[in-house]
Amino acid sequence: MRPGGSQHIPRPTDWKPGGPAPWAEADLSAFSFDHVVSRLSAHNARSIHSEAAQQARPSAVLVTLHPGGDGTEVVLTKRASHLTNHRGEISFPGGRVEPDESIREAALREAAEEVAMPSHDVELVGELDHILTVVSSSYIIPIVGTLDYRPQLTASAGEVDRVLHVPLADLARADTYREEHWVTPYGKMNVYLYHLDDETIWGATARVLTQIIRLSVGV
Repeated sequence: MRPGGSQHIPRPTDWKPGGPAPWAEADLSAFSFDHVVSRLSAHNARSIHSEAAQQARPSAVLVTLHPGGDGTEVVLTKRASHLTNHRGEISFPGGRVEPDESIREAALREAAEEVAMPSHDVELVGELDHILTVVSSSYIIPIVGTLDYRPQLTASAGEVDRVLHVPLADLARADTYREEHWVTPYGKMNVYLYHLDDETIWGATARVLTQIIRLSVGV
């Protein structure tokens, strides 16, 4: 397993390792930019129709994909260490939806504010399955956007410590992905983790990345 950096993962006392990556036997050449965009664009996102979802605060995140040397890359951020919630975690640019804007407008605005994303160049091609977080009571809608070049991004000093451009092929490596089964006060959870050389991705961000990889390789 790769080092994964120094981030603390709040594992409960009751947990156990999960199974291997669903794409362990898949053809990982499927991460070409055109192929990934085609698969994600065709996806019909699943929404959540529970009472908890109705009461949660709507949030939008921008899943920005662009071509790179090793196929498709995804833009991620490391949240600033002084923030109240999710400090130091790896996430997509995003945040709360304002009353006067759409989900897509919120995703683009947040990305522009957090990393100076060139919103005028981003083509919005679809969305991924919605996620309800229990602890922060957020209803997250991942909006997929694409760029045909690698953008020069700048981290907002107040919100973001660093910007990452991570190849999907790097996330799909056998020594990067890990699944765990947690028993928490909120119930049983399947938790996905991605151990990079210097960071660990988990939580809602890892769930979105797992769906991206599965859709890309068809598993």
